[in-house]
Amino acid sequence: MDKPIIAEKTPLALDLNPGTYYWCHCGKSANQPFCDGSHQGTAFQPLVFTVVEHRIRHYCRCKQTGTAPFCDGTHKSL
Repeated sequence: MDKPIIAEKTPLALDLNPGTYYWCHCGKSANQPFCDGSHQGTAFQPLVFTVVEHRIRHYCRCKQTGTAPFCDGTHKSL
């Protein structure tokens, strides 16, 4: 698997608590947009990111974004 699976063609708007999170990069996680370990055995690793303050952000679920873990609108062209 050299390309991530498209989990959804829409982003997910979330207001996360401050902390460290793991964004799924492979697209196989059942807990989108977060990693659940489904990447095991692939070349993919989750993207670790930190939320510093409450703020609604749109998290990518198509896995094609250029601004991971955030949506950049790439899903509109898939």
